[in-house]
Formats: sequence, C-alpha cells, structure tokens
Amino acid sequence: MERHFITYEEALEIISKNTDRFETVQTPLAECVGHWLAEDLVADRDFPPFDRVTMDGIAIAYTSYDEGKRSFEIEAVAAAGEPQKTLLHPQKCVEVMTGAILPKGVDTVIRYEDIHIKEGIATFVGEKVRAKQNVHIQGGDIPKGSTITPKEKQLSGAEVMLAATIGKTELKVYRLPKVAVCATGDELVPVSATPEPHQIRSSNVHGLQAMFRQWGISADVFHLKDDKDAMQKTVSELLERYETLVFSGGVSKGKFDYLPEVFRSIGIKECFHKVKQRPGKPFWFGKHGDGTLVFALPGNPVSTFVCTNIYIRFWLYRALGITPDTLYVKLVEDVIFPPELTYFPEAKIRSLKDGTLTATVIKGNGSGDFTNLTRTDGFLILPRDKELFAAGERYPFVSYRNLGY
Repeated sequence: MERHFITYEEALEIISKNTDRFETVQTPLAECVGHWLAEDLVADRDFPPFDRVTMDGIAIAYTSYDEGKRSFEIEAVAAAGEPQKTLLHPQKCVEVMTGAILPKGVDTVIRYEDIHIKEGIATFVGEKVRAKQNVHIQGGDIPKGSTITPKEKQLSGAEVMLAATIGKTELKVYRLPKVAVCATGDELVPVSATPEPHQIRSSNVHGLQAMFRQWGISADVFHLKDDKDAMQKTVSELLERYETLVFSGGVSKGKFDYLPEVFRSIGIKECFHKVKQRPGKPFWFGKHGDGTLVFALPGNPVSTFVCTNIYIRFWLYRALGITPDTLYVKLVEDVIFPPELTYFPEAKIRSLKDGTLTATVIKGNGSGDFTNLTRTDGFLILPRDKELFAAGERYPFVSYRNLGY
C-alpha cells in the first residue's frame, strides 16, 4: 500500500475540518420545498387551537347520556368557521359539523351513523357512547410555544403545510452552494448521441446531478476533454462561477488523468488523494484559496456513486449541521474481503416482520458495472481490520434510495 493513501476515517475528518456552515436566506414559502430549514418551526397557538369536532353528528353533555337519556332535542347547529356556540339546556344537543368548535356545555360527539333524526329529535341507535369521543382536545397535538419541526430538516410538503398553519409566509433556509459537475474524457459523448464502438454516453454527471437535486442542490453539468491546457482554462473559469466543483474521472494513474496536475497549477490545494477503500481509491479532495471545495471522483460509475454518497453527502450534512443517525443492517450471508481496505459493497436490504433490516450483498462486475446499482439500495461500510464479515453481524449502511438519512 502506498504511504500517501489515507483511511476512510481520516478522509471524513479532513473533509469535516474543511467544511464551513452554509449561510441562511429568507425564502418565500411557495419556493421552500427541498430546501433545508434554518429555523425551528414553533407553534404560535395550541394545536388544535380549540376543542375541535372530528365527526359530523350531535354534541351532548355526557352526563345526560350516562343518566340514561337516549333522545335529544336539537337546540342549534354549529358549523366549522362559526364562533363558539353554547348549549343552553343540558338535556338537549347541538348538531355539529366536522371542524367546528365544540360548543360550551357539551363534551361528547355522537356521529350521524349512530343516531336517527326525526322532527328535530336525535335518537341514539348505536351500541355505546364514550365520554369525550370524537373531540380533538385543544393543545392535544402540541401546545403553544412548542417546536413543531426543528431546523436542519429538509422541507417537504408536510413542513410547508405546518409553516403555513403558523403564519409563515417565508422561511429561513440554508443557502446551498452553486455546484458544477464535470465529466472528463474523450471517450464520452452526449446522451442524445449514437456512440461509435470506442465511445460511451456520458452518464455519471447525470447521476450526480440527480443526487444533488434530491438533496435540494441545483447543479450544472460540464464536459472536459483530455486536454491539459483546455482543462486548466475551464476549471479556472468554473472556480469564478461556482462554490463547489465535482469531477468524475481524470484522477487516477492513467496517462491522460490530468486533473491533479491541473489543480496544482491553478492553486487548488490538495487535502488528500487516494483512500484505503474499495471501490473509489483514487478519490481526490481539495480546497481553493477562496473556500471553493473540489471533489474529484474516480471515473468508474460505481466508484463515482460510492464517493458521492459516502463523502459528498457527509460534507453536505456537516455544512448543514446535521449528524444523521447511522442505519445498521444485519448480513444475510457471509462476506469475505481480505484486502486491508474499507469495503463498500452494494447491497439489497429487506425489512423483516420483527423490524430487523437485513442486507444481502449483490456483486456486480466491478466498479464499471453501474447496472448493478439498479438492483441494490445502497452500500455497506465494512471496516478494513477484518476479513470475514459473518452472517448475522450488523454493519452501517448508506442508502441511495429514500430510506432515511
């Protein structure tokens, strides 16, 4: 093993030390989905804000039912959106609609399905009434002043709905960086092209762009030919326009892998190059003087995918202030891996009825076999200090599907 290879753990530590927290911006509520929340969402009133009727029917004082009364004269009607009404006679009832404020003088709602109404009299025909049934108690979900949703959460429609409920017309969110995703290599042609026998369509950058979009980041796609001077010019221009650069390919030992040399020539400091792992050993990480981070990933598709999900997602969470829970899964079969490398095998997970998550390693044909990614859910993280990973043992799992952090 070459001396300048670093460990997986060291790579994470170096990335962490070179990561700054993102700035925050105020964003209109309608544009917030996919952004990461930079403030707590706090209830400005009780949830629900009043004792709320949850079923259409009649509202009664339970004591009258408990004393044997089964027929109730309808004294009034209470609809959703009306001010609170009052039952004046405890032996009568108020006809109520879902969403209405529970009238004063009543505490229990009987649904229409359990009553028969004739000539203004509601008669109970159900089996049993429970005190306070079909009433959503004021503050029963969450009391005023409580945090509904903490910051550092990616916003979905659910959080936007809650923000609207507490009167937020805009939210403080993290301003995510402008990202450039660059493919390298003369063998690559556009997706729309018909490749010659010696060519392949450029796919890695589109996978990267899609992953960034999942994380709320907009990324622009570029292609660099295997020309050192042209690379230097393009990378210099990208440094002026973008805050994070991500490259796929051009960082291994090939004759035309110019990127490390290009980075040095334009003042991008190398923080590390090559990690004791499989796949993805040639992974390069550095920083430009103005703070721009540069991630240069090995060009094989699975290596690109692994490094993005392991390291770039780690950087994103650090910049957001998130420490995600580690997802552990149980191996279904033995895995044997003798090299002293952290191993990220692709695996399919399954949830058992007892709540256990199991993982089955699905081997492809090396780091160039990206079709295997469609048959798996993510990557196991198997430590480099052992060779046999026995069935039944539990290890960390990083998902690239929406199974959580």
